[in-house]
Amino acid sequence: MRSWRSTALCATLATLMTVALAPPAGASVDDGGFESPTVPANTFTRYGVGASLGAWTVTANDVDLSGAGFWQTAEGNQSLDLDGGAAPGAVSQTIDTVPLFAYRISYRLAGNTGAPPTLKTGRILVDGNVLQDFSFDITGKSKTNMGYVGRQAVFVATGFTTTITFASTTGSGWGPVIDKVGVDNCLPLLCL
Repeated sequence: MRSWRSTALCATLATLMTVALAPPAGASVDDGGFESPTVPANTFTRYGVGASLGAWTVTANDVDLSGAGFWQTAEGNQSLDLDGGAAPGAVSQTIDTVPLFAYRISYRLAGNTGAPPTLKTGRILVDGNVLQDFSFDITGKSKTNMGYVGRQAVFVATGFTTTITFASTTGSGWGPVIDKVGVDNCLPLLCL
């Protein structure tokens, strides 16, 4: 009897802790597929600092938003090259969060295959602090076979809003390409 009661008590406590510790619903990014504004098909448009790309804002130099058919996307019709010109670009979005709760950023990563370098690099920043460095090798890739890979990173919120930034560190004009960005709430042990 004791083991049945202990097991039942442990299961009940685990359920209550999961419910109590789970962050409230609603943490998400808007336009994680970079579908706004619409870029003409088979072209790209360069956007400079201060420009709005849906809910995203260009926060460093410039970036290139590709239209439908310009190259393969991970979802939808458009994706974002974090290098517009020769300097590394960046985009940011501020989302609602709950302090001390964990959040998982997921995204699809590729690289502009138009020119070197072969290794495209960048990073994710949360409230200005580097959360994750990333890289993508374009060897064997093309506009029709971008080779997107899924990546994720986890952070713990420190405030009621959090600014997420994707920034290139390549700076060649042909940088890392991101698409299908999402953020969801997670329990720290279950985030990865």
